[in-house]
Amino acid sequence: MTIAKADYIEGLAKGLAVLEAFDTERQRLNATLAAQRTGITRASARRHLLTLTELGYLETDGSHYWLSARVLRLAGSYMATSRLPRTLQPTLNLLAAQTQAAFSAVVLDGDECVIVARSAGVAEPVRHLAYGLHLGARLPAHATSTGQVLLANLPKADFLVWLKGRELARITPQTEVGVTRFKGLIEKVRQDDHALARDGHELGIHALAVPLRNMQGRTLAALNVVGTAEQLSEASVQRKWLPLLLEAARALRPLL
Repeated sequence: MTIAKADYIEGLAKGLAVLEAFDTERQRLNATLAAQRTGITRASARRHLLTLTELGYLETDGSHYWLSARVLRLAGSYMATSRLPRTLQPTLNLLAAQTQAAFSAVVLDGDECVIVARSAGVAEPVRHLAYGLHLGARLPAHATSTGQVLLANLPKADFLVWLKGRELARITPQTEVGVTRFKGLIEKVRQDDHALARDGHELGIHALAVPLRNMQGRTLAALNVVGTAEQLSEASVQRKWLPLLLEAARALRPLL
């Protein structure tokens, strides 16, 4: 969607950019760091930090700023009002109860994937990442099974636009970062209609994902199961996990 320049509120866009500048790598920012991360001037960053603090979205010690619990109102409103998470969550709960494994539903947001529904059983592998996995967690699309499925389901022209000029970060030694090889990987996922990612985002963690489509054939999200190499062996994937995910996707299709 493209709007008229007169309808674009630049101050709002800058304020949201400042909020998005906080992440697991930079949990506290001062005006200089916020300016560097958003591309706005230090003076503008300072005013936005002060305004967001006044509104209750940030806290400060007078020098650095960090997110307050009020930002959860935004995420909470999405989870409460969006049809997609409410539709998917019961199925994920059922899958986790049946298998004791961990399942997530994920959507694409730029170069990242966002978990919008999740359920895990006692067989979930131990997480090595400090922040773990949770609703709202953001993961690099190129290094994850769900991201690869969602990228493969973009129109080819849109995928090439997404990839053009993008540097694929190496998360682990197994992360595919070569542009030509990554194109081939996505083409294979497109043909297979599922993705199996091994150690690409976290060593020792493997994941299998399939697309979730509505009745019109539009891919709205990706569904995955996460496990260890032993849990997601080639034989186990073909015999158990892939049929399970495909059946869940088929059952969900009329509801999406």
